[in-house]
Amino acid sequence: MTAAMSAPFDVKMMNIAASMLFTLFVVVLLAAGGWWALRHPLFAIAGISVEGDTAHNSALTLRANVAPRLAGNFFTLDLGAARQAFESVAWVRKAVVRRDFPNRLRVQLEEHKAVALWGADRDSRLLNNFGEVFEANAGEVDQDELPRLAGPDAQSAQVLAMYRAVKPMFEPLDLGVDQLSLSARGSWQVELDSGAVIELGSGSLEEVTARTQRFVQTLTQVASRYGRRPEALVSADLRHTNGYAVHLRGVGTTGADPSRK
Repeated sequence: MTAAMSAPFDVKMMNIAASMLFTLFVVVLLAAGGWWALRHPLFAIAGISVEGDTAHNSALTLRANVAPRLAGNFFTLDLGAARQAFESVAWVRKAVVRRDFPNRLRVQLEEHKAVALWGADRDSRLLNNFGEVFEANAGEVDQDELPRLAGPDAQSAQVLAMYRAVKPMFEPLDLGVDQLSLSARGSWQVELDSGAVIELGSGSLEEVTARTQRFVQTLTQVASRYGRRPEALVSADLRHTNGYAVHLRGVGTTGADPSRK
């Protein structure tokens, strides 16, 4: 026989129409299923599980504060907006929000860990262990146990690094660093727990710590010349090229060259 004849035109049109109808049916069915899923109460957010750091926020108060700000259900909720809502709560540094099928959220929290007070004496802001400035109720921490650091906000991590570098240097003298500040011009100043104020000068961390180390290593010797101990220090200025100036309690201003024996 000859090759099969092609299907008649009307049959082709019927096949095309049937395919189109089937496709339309599938689309309508999917749309209806989506509409049902988006509106069915089964997928409304019914619970939030909070994990991780909650030292300053209980899971109960977190859920109560954040839940009213969440819009949508399991499928439509904006996870980015939910994360921002959690991170806007005091003490929360970072939040990771995930969906937990069919109607819950799971949140992993990281809280700020305060290591210092930040700013002027009346400033209630805090500094965390990453050198980040954050707003919180300073009354929730033991302020007597925290140093006060200050400087431009953009250089807060640099200020924390300098504090961590110079603090151990004074410990052999039984002196603690209560305050450390960086001026807008880049000059460092330390206030010790004895009340002494020391001008450390400007420069890189390595330059400033080198000057500070020389000062600490020679202060006991300098003070002993006048019958004093390091805790008699009132003030010091390390910004001199070949030495430093010190003021000891009960002694006039003294210029000390650490290279002299």
